[in-house]
Amino acid sequence: MTIIVLSPWMLVAVYTLLLIPLTLILHFRLGLVRETLIAIVRMSVQLTLVGLYLSVLFELNSIPLNLLWFFVMLAVANSAILRQAKLAPRRFFLITFFGVSIATAGVSALFVLAILRPTPLGDARYLIPIFGMVLGNCMRSNVTSLERFYSMLRDREKEYVTFLMLGATPIEACRPYFRTALRAAVAPHVSTMATMGVVSLPGMMTGQILGGSDPSTAIQYQLAIMICIFTAMMLTTSLNLLLSSRVAFDKYGVLRDDVFSKRAG
Repeated sequence: MTIIVLSPWMLVAVYTLLLIPLTLILHFRLGLVRETLIAIVRMSVQLTLVGLYLSVLFELNSIPLNLLWFFVMLAVANSAILRQAKLAPRRFFLITFFGVSIATAGVSALFVLAILRPTPLGDARYLIPIFGMVLGNCMRSNVTSLERFYSMLRDREKEYVTFLMLGATPIEACRPYFRTALRAAVAPHVSTMATMGVVSLPGMMTGQILGGSDPSTAIQYQLAIMICIFTAMMLTTSLNLLLSSRVAFDKYGVLRDDVFSKRAG
C-alpha cells in the first residue's frame, strides 16, 4: 500500500478549514479568537519540533534519552493538569506528579515490556507513542476529576462541614464528592468505548490503517491501548484524588485556603 504524503500545499488547504470555526467564534462572540490562534500556532510549532526530535530519538533509541523525554512529558502534563483544574501547583505538584507517573508509566511499561516485548525491549517507537496516548487521556480525566472534586468542596463547604459536625471523618465526608468527581472523569471514556467502531473510528486505528497496517492488526492494537488507557485513567484519577486530599485539609478537616491557584480566585 502506498502512503499518501501530505505536501505543503495540502497542509495549507487543511489550515484553510480553520476559517470555519474562527468565523463561528466571531459570529457568536465567544471571545476565543486570540486563544484559538495561539493554540493553533503552538500546536503547529510544537508538533513540528517534536517530530524532528522524535526522528532523532527513534534513530538513537537510547534508554536514557527515552527516560528523559518521559520525564519532560510527565512534568508538562502535570503542570497542565493543575493549571486547568485551577489548583495551586505549590501544594499539589509533587503529589499529582507521583500519582500520574506511577500509573501511566506502570501500565505503559507493562503493556510494552511484558506483553508486546519488542526487539530491542525498550524500543522508542513503541514506548513513546503508547506512553503518550495513555498520558494524554489520563491528563484529561485528571483535570475533570480534580476540578470537580475541589470545586464541589468549595461550593458546598457548609454541607461538608455539617457532615464533619455530625461525626463523619474527613474521608467519609468527602466520599460523595469523590464519587461524583470520579464518575465525571471516567463516564465519557466508558461511553466512548461503548460506541467505538460504530459511531467513531479511533485515532490510533485510523493512523495505522492510513500507514498501511492490516485493519485486523490495527483493531487489535486499538483494543489493547483502550484497555491500557482505561486502566491507567482509573488509577491516576483515584490516586490523585486520594493523595491530594491528604494535603488539602487542615488538622480539623477543613479545606485549606491555599488549595486553589490565585487565577481561580
